[in-house]
Formats: sequence, C-alpha cells, structure tokens
Amino acid sequence: MAERLASLPVLDLGTTTDLDKWLIFSNLDRTFVSKLRLACVFGSSGNEALMVTQDDDVYALGSNSSGCLGLGDTHGSLEPRKVDALCRRGLHALAYGSGPHVLAVTESGELLSWGHNGYCQLGNNCNTQGLVPTSISAGLSHRVAQVACGSHHSLALTTNGEVYAWGQNNCGQVGSGSTTNQPTPRKVSSGIGGRRCIGVACGQTSSMAVMENGEVFGWGYNGNGQLGLGNNVNQTSPCRVTNLQGVVIQKVVCGYAHTMALSDEGVLYTWGANSYGQLGTGNKANQVSPFKMATDIGRIVEIAASHYNHISAVMTQTSRVYMWGQCRGQSVTAPTETSFHSIHDVFACFAFPTVTWKPMVLDICNPNTVANRLKLAFNDPSTSDLKICVEDRLIHVHKAILKIRCEHFRSMFQAPWDEDEKDTVDVTTFPHAVYKAFLQYLYTDEVDLPPEDAIGLQ
Repeated sequence: MAERLASLPVLDLGTTTDLDKWLIFSNLDRTFVSKLRLACVFGSSGNEALMVTQDDDVYALGSNSSGCLGLGDTHGSLEPRKVDALCRRGLHALAYGSGPHVLAVTESGELLSWGHNGYCQLGNNCNTQGLVPTSISAGLSHRVAQVACGSHHSLALTTNGEVYAWGQNNCGQVGSGSTTNQPTPRKVSSGIGGRRCIGVACGQTSSMAVMENGEVFGWGYNGNGQLGLGNNVNQTSPCRVTNLQGVVIQKVVCGYAHTMALSDEGVLYTWGANSYGQLGTGNKANQVSPFKMATDIGRIVEIAASHYNHISAVMTQTSRVYMWGQCRGQSVTAPTETSFHSIHDVFACFAFPTVTWKPMVLDICNPNTVANRLKLAFNDPSTSDLKICVEDRLIHVHKAILKIRCEHFRSMFQAPWDEDEKDTVDVTTFPHAVYKAFLQYLYTDEVDLPPEDAIGLQ
C-alpha cells in the first residue's frame, strides 16, 4: 500500500505550500512526490492533474475528460500514468482551458496541444479532440515562450514578443477583427503589431496583453468591463487600456470575468466583474475602468487569478498572502490576510474549482534561506539604500549586495567615485530591461530575460 503524502513543503517563488492540500494528490506515494519538479491541477472539478519529475518523466491522473491527460485514450485513473508523448521533452510552461484543452511549451520553445477541440482551440486545423500531445507549428514564426488559455481559445507569446491566437472567437477573443473561429495560430497584429509583448492572459472569453513599455491591451468579451476600456462593448481587435496612462504594468492575470494588473511599483489595479467582490473594492459593483487598490497592505510582488473561478490573491514584499472574491462560497469584498505562505494554498483551500492558477514549481527545501530572502529583497524600496535610474525608471537595490556580488560596484562605491555619495545612479549605456535583468541576477543567480535581449548582458 502506498505511503500517504505527509505535508511535504514545496518551493515556488520563495514561498512554500503543502502539496497534500490538493486532494487529488493526497494518495500519492511519498517517494514519488519527492521526485516531482512541476505539477498542475485543472478541470471543471479540479479533477485532472499533470506532474513532471526531476528526471523529466511526465505522469497524469484524473478523469481524463476529452483526453486532456494526453494518454492516448479517455480512461480515467486514480493512480499516476506515464504520458509517454511528453517524457523527456523539457516541459516548462502549461496552460489549460475549460473543455479542458491543454497547451505545453518545451525548453526548446516547441508548442504542444491536446484535449478538447470543439472550437479548434488546439490549433491543428480541425475540431476533433486530441488524445495525444501534438506539435503545433503552423503560423508560428518563432519559438514559443508563454501560453494562456481561455475557456475555448488559446494564446501564445513567442520569444520575439509576438502574440498568436486561435480557437473560439464568438466574442472576438482571437483578436482577428471578426467573430469567426480560428483553426490555426494567427498573429494578432491590429493595435499591437510591431510592438514587443512581454505577457499574455485569458479570461473565459477575453484576452489581455502587456507590452514591453508597460501598456496593456485587451480584446474579446467585455460585458462586465473586463477589458478595462471604460465601457461594456466587445472588441474584436486589441484596444489599449488608456486609463492606465503613465502607469508601467509588469504583469496581468485574468479571472473568469475580471482582470488584475501589477505595476512596476508594486501597485495593484483591478477591473471587470465584481459580483463576488473579486476586485477587492469593498463592494460588488463592476468596474469598467482600472481601480487602483489601496496600498496599505504593502508592496505587492505577485498576483494570481484563474479563468476557472472568481477568486483573487496576492503576495506582498513581506511574504504575506491576501485573498478576496469567491472564497469557499463566501463573497469577500476586500483583501483579507491569510495564514498561508503560498498563493497556491489559496487556490487549494478556498477556490472552486480547486485548480492551480499556474503550474507549481516544486522543490523540497527551506523557504527562509538567505538565498530566498535575497530574491524578495530585489527592487524593494522599503529596504533599499540605492536607486538606479535607467530610461527614467527606478530600480531599488542595496549597495552591500552589489559590492559583494560585483567587482564593478565594489570599485564604484569606494572613493574617489562620485557615485559612492549618491542615493541615485543614472545608467545610460543599457536598456532598462537588460540592466534590470543584470541587477536581478546579482540577487537570484537567474537571468530573467528573453534570448533576443540576453546579448546585452555579454
């Protein structure tokens, strides 16, 4: 008999979660769980799961609706089954729709799809369900970096910053200028063509994109104001969220019919449906334009939502986790602090269905190590003693860390350099994205930069 999983803490972005909070994993063998590096839960009842081991084998368990587990059949299983078609492919990104259909991206930038396909959301030019993961390349000109799924439509962001969309398009969510379903990936050009995108997200029938300059665009269904355009009119092509003028947005996530955006200053903006209080405004009135959340909970470093449900969650710079919206059947209209150390725990314990808002990156370790605390300290204005200004944008750092990690800074902050006496240093020789990635590397040992920009770090 398998040994029951017993509260194994797993690391994700400097936070911990107990994997056994997810009931679908509660009967897994402890030894098996210790070998996992990635896991996600999806499906209409949180009844499907995919798991990737440290050896790059992929397993699945659950109902297998529409063949969404990629096993080559539609048979459900309570025990993990190996997904041969995905093993040793280096999966690093996953997204899932409501059918459900699944998109995956490999380390090499290859896009795979499988599962429900009634609206051509697999991008394979047909509408029959896909039982086995299949590579999708038609229409894509570059490697894929990120994927997102709505109910029955799909988005892909390529490494050169282009956005592609396909699948159901009854509300214009594909961004093609029409409401005709799109059977293969199609480049979204109107409004954002020629501009570099850094992030995409999907609501049930809406799409959002964040540009490199921090602007936000939305298209698709807008009946609840989830596009943030100041009205309730559906859009078949991307439209800029003009009420965020002057705000640099770094990330956008979508719930079922609401949207959350995080600025480079750690400020949260919300808009869209609010019948469960998911906007955190203190009431249940929809917002058709971005609402700036109060900053009394502190600087926010992570935001989370899923098109499957109506719950919102954030993590602050001090690792506090807050939630609001539809929480276990209750409507919570304002940010409420939890005892959790991970946003994932909010979705495991209070969301319905209990799905992961993104795949969990697993690593059995201590979240309170110096290394993890250093990651959180990067770009934190509350503890920094130095600001670096690049392209008129500030990056908050710590002189001691820069001196310890980099010979250039060690010399800079010793006489007779003028910078040693300054609290702001101007940098004009590098783009903001490149220099920020360099500074973040000094805190994390990780380079968070698209390959096309990485040459600037040489």
